[in-house]
Amino acid sequence: MLSQLTDAFARKFYYLRLSITDVCNFRCTYCLPEGYQPSGAPTKRFLSLDEIRRVSRAFAALGTEKVRLTGGEPSLRRDFVEILAAIRENPSIKTLAVTTNGYRLARDVAVWRDAGLTALNVSVDSLDARQFHAITGQDKFHQVMAGIDAAFDCGFAKVKVNTVLMRDVNDHQLNAFLHWIKDRPIQLRFIELMETGEGRALFARHHLPGTVIRDKLLAQGWQLAPRGRSDGPAQVFRHDDYQGEIGLIMPYEKDFCLSCNRLRVSAVGNLHLCLFGEQGIPLRDLLAEDSQMDDLAQRIAGGLSLKKQTHFLHDGNSGITQNLSFIGG
Repeated sequence: MLSQLTDAFARKFYYLRLSITDVCNFRCTYCLPEGYQPSGAPTKRFLSLDEIRRVSRAFAALGTEKVRLTGGEPSLRRDFVEILAAIRENPSIKTLAVTTNGYRLARDVAVWRDAGLTALNVSVDSLDARQFHAITGQDKFHQVMAGIDAAFDCGFAKVKVNTVLMRDVNDHQLNAFLHWIKDRPIQLRFIELMETGEGRALFARHHLPGTVIRDKLLAQGWQLAPRGRSDGPAQVFRHDDYQGEIGLIMPYEKDFCLSCNRLRVSAVGNLHLCLFGEQGIPLRDLLAEDSQMDDLAQRIAGGLSLKKQTHFLHDGNSGITQNLSFIGG
C-alpha cells in the first residue's frame, strides 16, 4: 500500500512512533537524570487501549507499515500485551516494534512475541556493568543482557541495541562493542547525543559527532547498506567478518531530515510532526468513538501540510522537547 501521508516536500510516511507512557523507571543521565517527574495537569491520562486501537487503525488505513511503541518505558503499562495484540489486528502493519530499557525482557519477551511483537530495540549505553549503573541509575546490566539472550531464545532473529554516544563517557568502548556483535546478530545503533531543553549542559560536555565513528568504521572495511522505505534514520554498516551490524543515527548530519519517514503520537494523543517540533496536533477528541475514524484520518493527513523541511537543532532550538521521554524519543 502506498502511503497517503505525504508532506509538502514529497516525503512519504510509513512509520509511526507511538508513545504509550512517559513514565520510566530508569534515570539515564541524558534523559531523566532526576528520575520521572509527573508533569501537566493532575488528571493527565495516557491513551487507553481503545484509543490506541483507533489511532493505529487510522494510521494503518493511511498506509503506515511500521509501528514502534515507545515511552518512557512502554512495558510499564499493565495492558502492554493487550496493546500489542490490538495493533496487530491491522494486517497492513508489517512491523510492530518496541524500544525498551530491557529490564522486563527476560521475564516477558516470549509473551510479547506471542502477542505479535516482531522487532525489538533495547537500550544499552555501556558494556561495563558499573558504568551502565552510573548512566542509568539502575544496577540492572546483567538483567538486561539476560533479556537480550531471552529474545534470541524465543525466536527473534535480530535485536537492535541503542547506545547514546557520549564523548569521554562511552566513546572509548567502540572496540568492545564491535567484539560483542562479531558473532551475534545484533544491530548496534550509536545515537548522537541530542540537545534538549533540560540537557544543554550535558550536551555541551559530551556531544560527539557520529561522523567520528563512521570514519573509524570505513577505515576498518565496514560498508554502507541500502535503506528500506519503512526503516528508521540510521545509516547501517555491514562487514563480512561480523554477524552484527552498526547503525549510526546522526541528527546533526547535513540533510538528515531529507529521508524523514516517521511521525509521532504522544502518550496523551497529540500528533507530532518532528521530535523537535512544536506543540503538536490534538487527536484525542477524535479517538472516543469508531464513528470518528474518517475525521481522524483527515486530521492526521491534513496535519502533514504543517511539517517543516528540517529541525532546528543546529540553531540550538529543540522546540518543546524538554527531555527524550516527552514524546518517545
